[in-house]
Amino acid sequence: MSELKAKALEALKNFEIEGSVKSCEPYGNGHINDTFLVICDTQKGEHWYILQSINTKIFVPTEVMSNIEKVCDHLKTKTDNPREILVLVKTTDKKAYFIDGDNRCWRVYEFVTDSLCLELPESVEDFKECAKAFGKFQKNLADFPAETLYETIKDFHNTPKRYKDFLKAVEEDVVGRAADVKEEIEFVKQREAFYSVLLDANKAGELPLRVSHNDTKSNNVMLDKATRTALCVIDLDTIMPGFSVTDFGDSIRFGASTAAEDEKDLSRVSLDIELFKAYVDGFLENLKDDFGSSEIMLLPEGAKMMTVECGMRFLTDYLSGDTYFKTKYPEHNLDRCRTQFKLVKEMEDNWDTLKEIVKQYC
Repeated sequence: MSELKAKALEALKNFEIEGSVKSCEPYGNGHINDTFLVICDTQKGEHWYILQSINTKIFVPTEVMSNIEKVCDHLKTKTDNPREILVLVKTTDKKAYFIDGDNRCWRVYEFVTDSLCLELPESVEDFKECAKAFGKFQKNLADFPAETLYETIKDFHNTPKRYKDFLKAVEEDVVGRAADVKEEIEFVKQREAFYSVLLDANKAGELPLRVSHNDTKSNNVMLDKATRTALCVIDLDTIMPGFSVTDFGDSIRFGASTAAEDEKDLSRVSLDIELFKAYVDGFLENLKDDFGSSEIMLLPEGAKMMTVECGMRFLTDYLSGDTYFKTKYPEHNLDRCRTQFKLVKEMEDNWDTLKEIVKQYC
């Protein structure tokens, strides 16, 4: 038995789980937290749980768990179906997490039964169902005071701050790569005026502060295994005050591209307008009464902002010697940044079309 599994089994003793532990095995392919699927034997049959140890190098566990507990408690008031929300299992002393002798922070969720999640949508309908899940997440939290949440990753989507970090990386050029990426550097600099658009809209009262998820990929949505309809949103570690349009935008950046994030052949990278349209339809299905026209009309800006910001971050990391994102080869971050910039250009070339699509919902 591994040392980590032994610690996991020991941590489980502090949670109010049903029955006796039958198995506790590593689960999923997440890169941040250590995750286990726990199966218990009870008088009614098997009961499944998800046990996780929170990565303390990235997060302050107490702040993360405070946010999650508040949001989950609020979501409970919106539905009677436990499959539609993440259910935290309390510790024996009624807390949402347990800290062991090694200062590891553990939590337990009820497993969402008869469900599946997809690394990538397998159809337009899958993508639309993911949009519905995140749209419902926004609707159910529309009356939640976002300002009461911790900012678990400071300046996460503060694009002007990201731009300053980029300029610093260009100036310092610590590994001597700037001379070979002049075109990419110029691409970022040419769009400087755009980077404050969302923050300015917020200051003007056109874009309200909301609870943002900040990792709106399809693998953070649970779908019903039989019907493939949306059940709930998972992985709430990065929920914090933010903008709905950036959550929307990150989904488009990742899900409406015709190629992988690190595709070398840029001729294969384009924006799928039909996928964009499907995601808008699913995302706004239940939100028309909660979003004003100004917020809806900023959805394309959200998509462009998240895409250019992500590309900027990849390029910054490349110039800094690949210190943040995991890479498989020397030009990996450069390839990633180029796909994002190609998508940004695609959005700009189709800007009127994107605006017309969202305008229908105003």
